[in-house]
Amino acid sequence: MASKNDSMITDPDMLTEDEPNYKAPAVKPLQDILATDKEDESLQKYKAALLGSAVGGGNIIVKPNDPRRVLVQSLQLVVDGRPDVTIDLTDVNNVKGKKFVMKEGCHYRLRINFYVQREIVAGLKYVQKVQRLSVQVDKTTNMVGSYPPSEKIHSYQTPVEEAPSGMMARGTYNIKSLFTDDDQNEHLKWEWVLEIKKDWE
Repeated sequence: MASKNDSMITDPDMLTEDEPNYKAPAVKPLQDILATDKEDESLQKYKAALLGSAVGGGNIIVKPNDPRRVLVQSLQLVVDGRPDVTIDLTDVNNVKGKKFVMKEGCHYRLRINFYVQREIVAGLKYVQKVQRLSVQVDKTTNMVGSYPPSEKIHSYQTPVEEAPSGMMARGTYNIKSLFTDDDQNEHLKWEWVLEIKKDWE
């Protein structure tokens, strides 16, 4: 069930290609989860390990003036042996056109840093659509997982990928990114640029 504070996905191209028979579990309020099976000590310990600081503390609210449940903070390019490069996503209006420069053939990951507040969020997903010269060349969906509200920031890293290489692969790639969940809530959508070069700048 979608929260009234979250937007639904409006771009059909960004919809994930999930198994057609899969049904997302119903979203339960955090307090309902904590209130069930109170007599089962081992289950309560399991919940405490899973939910961490949310247990016994009511709803965790990181930013009281922001009604959203998922607050995406930044996107980072992670390459072994090099400093991380970061795009600040706290103001998405200033993100479009932000560029990562990457050496061809390098191995890299993307790291997304985000807060979850108010309620558990089930089945977070990172969807990425890549275009070059207005033609879509790739689309990937990464299952991020389910997260409880917490005052500590969560981080997710994509699997290791290899950048394209060769003279034909060099150039500019326009990327549309979407952070969504099992209910197709649009937690954040942004656009950025990846430039593949022969060497690091």
